Amino acid sequence: MGSIYTSSIGKKLFMSITGLFLIVFLCLHATINFCYVIDPQLFAGGCEFMALPVVTVMTPVLAAGFIIHIIWAFWLSITNLKARGNQRYAVSNKAQADNWAARNMLVLGIIVLLGIALHLTHFWAKMQLQMFVGGEEMDPIRLMEMTFSSGWTVAAYIIWFAAVWFHLTHGFWSAFQTVGWNNDIWIKRLKCLGYIVATILFLMFVTVALTAYCRVNCGCC
Repeated sequence: MGSIYTSSIGKKLFMSITGLFLIVFLCLHATINFCYVIDPQLFAGGCEFMALPVVTVMTPVLAAGFIIHIIWAFWLSITNLKARGNQRYAVSNKAQADNWAARNMLVLGIIVLLGIALHLTHFWAKMQLQMFVGGEEMDPIRLMEMTFSSGWTVAAYIIWFAAVWFHLTHGFWSAFQTVGWNNDIWIKRLKCLGYIVATILFLMFVTVALTAYCRVNCGCC
């Protein structure tokens, strides 16, 4: 029984640590993408950084990390549902878990996973992957505007960004709680910080998509 408990705690710690690492990557990615709103050429310069070999290799690794993160979330959800009903994450009381994001982390994770697949197909496969295999990579500005020239694509991405927002609002503070920051004072602060970080990232990504759409279809921005 003790070994099972230890294994479960270890998996939760792994999910928390990888989740926090992926949040850092999202912040970097959002910052580089937002350069497009300020100046497309600045964005192109940021893409040159993302095209560095170490980053090119790390992108699929990070994608694999998302996949493992979601698979383990699924496994933990099934295990916890069998053992403790609806308690799916490491929370100190029912009130903290009794919100929409906490109850639907698995569904949100699946949407995030599908969004990653879409993003890798639209961008990584046509830029970093091409450089990695010696092919011809597309111009990042042209690729950005080509991808978001369709309203349906913009809508699909916004749904993905919204899923990431919901996932982060719960996952941010839950990850810190799992690694030990679980007193009442810090939980309140981390919940607030989680909403701030998630909202900033959401607005940055949405602004980039809408700006690209407007520049292509309206000739503005």
